[in-house]
Amino acid sequence: MADVLPLVEARLCTALGEPDARAAVTFLGTDRIEVLRFRDDSREGAVVRYATLGMSAQPMADPTAMVADPVKGPRAELVLSVRDGVADTDKVLRSLAVLAASPQVEGLIVTPGASLDVGEPLWPGAPFTSVLVAEPGGLVEDLELDEPLDPVRFLPLLPMTPNEAAWKRVHGAQALQERWLTNGTDLRDPSRRSVPLE
Repeated sequence: MADVLPLVEARLCTALGEPDARAAVTFLGTDRIEVLRFRDDSREGAVVRYATLGMSAQPMADPTAMVADPVKGPRAELVLSVRDGVADTDKVLRSLAVLAASPQVEGLIVTPGASLDVGEPLWPGAPFTSVLVAEPGGLVEDLELDEPLDPVRFLPLLPMTPNEAAWKRVHGAQALQERWLTNGTDLRDPSRRSVPLE
């Protein structure tokens, strides 16, 4: 069976350009997770994107299954986009690696609409400790793999303040996204305040 990760990296580079930095993290009992950094200076207000590489090496398994299927099951990588030069966001690498390892460590299946919490600021001084997993397909197209493997989906992460995360638990992901849209929230601003939730 073909190694998935070179194909995943090629798809990321096709969509985002060549990475200008990469870091690797290995947690006890898990496969190595890399985080690649891509800079996009093409538009006004430079954006830096961080993408995981390694989460899709194994399919995410149903935590209730007696035996994990080594072939079938959803595969994904995580992508975070933030404005460059506003905060020390490069320290987000460890947080992203923790989130990318969560399917292996905790038996999670990460899907759009889910909340992922790292329990501490995503980077030093960040007003966010968790992220909302958004719908894939906009920034990086799904990577189709040979049957019977599921495609790799590239899931955007939207940082949430603790208040937003609590509100989302009650009202749902769709309602929070509508609130952000209504208020013109810049979800790439690494120092933004919580959206009004009254």
